[in-house]
Amino acid sequence: MKKQPATKNKPATKKEARTFKAYMLRTCAADMTAYGGFKWPKEGDVIAPDWSSAKVCGGGLHGLLWGEGDGSLLDWTDSAKWLVCGIDEWVELDGKVKSPRATVIYSGTKEEAAALIGHLGGGKYAVCAGTATAGYRGTATAGYSGTATAGDSGTATAGYSGTATAGDRGTIMVKWWDGKRYRITVGYCNENGIEPNKKYRCDDQGNLIPA
Repeated sequence: MKKQPATKNKPATKKEARTFKAYMLRTCAADMTAYGGFKWPKEGDVIAPDWSSAKVCGGGLHGLLWGEGDGSLLDWTDSAKWLVCGIDEWVELDGKVKSPRATVIYSGTKEEAAALIGHLGGGKYAVCAGTATAGYRGTATAGYSGTATAGDSGTATAGYSGTATAGDRGTIMVKWWDGKRYRITVGYCNENGIEPNKKYRCDDQGNLIPA
């Protein structure tokens, strides 16, 4: 039988059939190397050679559980490879997790990785670099550098460096950093100059400005 080609966002590998407890999102350099020169496979199993269950950074394979967490830990350069990895065991750290072993089910672009892990998570998570859209009276939540769009009377929430848009009588919320902690600025469409169906982000002072 002729082998079927890979479909978008789903590499045609035997690993797809396996069910994992969770998935994590991470990035590598263009040559698939990570911190310290450790090289990840483009697909398949990988084991941490220095695994430690201690709740400290290092000693494991690191990533953002379900694509959520500290997006500043990812490589946002155009040449970076974005990986979606299945995991069954992990230790939670500050803004990320680490695991003793993982299975790479996708490596490629930011957009496709975000879409895939969002699909695997059933749309329940604010995936970094992802896009969230909701209709009338809906709620859309996007993570770090994400884009959230909600319809009339809806609520759009975006993470740090993200953008939010809502329709008539909608609410937008955008996270920003004041130098000491993260804060969230709330805006109401049709009030105080906030226009419906227009994209907004936060400036360095936390003011909502057109994106």
